[in-house]
Amino acid sequence: MGLRPGHCYSSKKDRAYSRYAVKVHRKSFVGAIPGIRTRQFNMGNGRKQFSHVLDLKVEEHAQIRDNAIESVRMAINRYLNKNLGKDGYFMKIRVYPFQVLRENKQAQGAGADRVSSGMSHSFGKNIGRAIRVRPGQKIISVLVDKEDVGTAKKALMRANSLIGVKLSIRVGTDVESIGTRPKKTRDIIKEEKEKEAEKKVAEEAKEGEAKEGEKEGEGKEAEEKKGEKAEGEKKEEGKEEREEGKKGKKK
Repeated sequence: MGLRPGHCYSSKKDRAYSRYAVKVHRKSFVGAIPGIRTRQFNMGNGRKQFSHVLDLKVEEHAQIRDNAIESVRMAINRYLNKNLGKDGYFMKIRVYPFQVLRENKQAQGAGADRVSSGMSHSFGKNIGRAIRVRPGQKIISVLVDKEDVGTAKKALMRANSLIGVKLSIRVGTDVESIGTRPKKTRDIIKEEKEKEAEKKVAEEAKEGEAKEGEKEGEGKEAEEKKGEKAEGEKKEEGKEEREEGKKGKKK
């Protein structure tokens, strides 16, 4: 059986029974929780320093299923990857599907009325996950360069046909507002910074050695010049003494 329409689970009146205790199971509000359909939360190049950030915001209270978020992620990521390349952007999903969806399944078919009589307010069984958002909340953020802002806008606008919620796009230059990068990416950036620092230290050391060598060369040249001057003065004194001796002999 396929998925039911999204409006069947868009109600926000029910309380969010999403507590799941890992260590003490008797404190859980729900039983086993279905897996997350959203496969990735970080895509693209997380190491590059981009200049602009685009935020996809919702303009009303809503409950969105995780499969809808996954379809939006795939559509936006495919468009950006095709037009900007895998290293030309960084996309991050800003929401997590914490809400557990429940359904009191009814028997279907002929004679189902006699079979499906039961509690009218049954708690139901866990069938999936969803997110609950408020007006102005960011659900997806994209980092791009200034010349690629138009392409990123077109990509984010594809979410309008996949989520039944009013959306808006905000463009800014506060790239740090996107939050933390993936741990692996942070480690790579840290290693690159350490390598750059080591290179700078090595270059400074080489420059210092070169300057010391130049100073030593200048010192040697000065000493050689002093020695040459002293030798020249000695030769001149010797010539003068010889000339004076010759003059004394002639007299």
